[in-house]
Amino acid sequence: MPVNLEKIRAIAERVATSEGFFLVDVELKGGRSNPLLRISIDKPGGISHADCSLVSEQVSALLDVEDPFPGPYTLEVSSPGLNRQLVRPRDFEHFAGRLARLVLREPVQNQKVLEGRLAGFEAGRVRLEIGGGRIEEIELGNISKAKLIIEFDR
Repeated sequence: MPVNLEKIRAIAERVATSEGFFLVDVELKGGRSNPLLRISIDKPGGISHADCSLVSEQVSALLDVEDPFPGPYTLEVSSPGLNRQLVRPRDFEHFAGRLARLVLREPVQNQKVLEGRLAGFEAGRVRLEIGGGRIEEIELGNISKAKLIIEFDR
């Protein structure tokens, strides 16, 4: 039986929401012999170790009952960190005004890597201010990787 990642994502979303957090990402790493199920959560003001522990205990119990994961695995619940990955449309909205680096599948203006301030998300496109007030709109499907850039003097 294959891993049902969508069911796991739904379980993690339910638990995170019920505790006042939001689910950032669910990913499966490693091979068959040593799979790692990584769940990232966040909230305004940041995530504590106790928050991660609470979500881990609840998700683990639900995974045991609903059994979407055949065989043994390691569960890790964590904060996405300061230079977090941007995955969903709401990430680009939530972090508007923050500095980000986007790696593109297809170049825009002859560039495959763009850096600038996030200016939101609209109609399937990420808006990025590239200096001088110029806004570049990039199709979400053209972004292979996106992450926040740590700013120390904000």
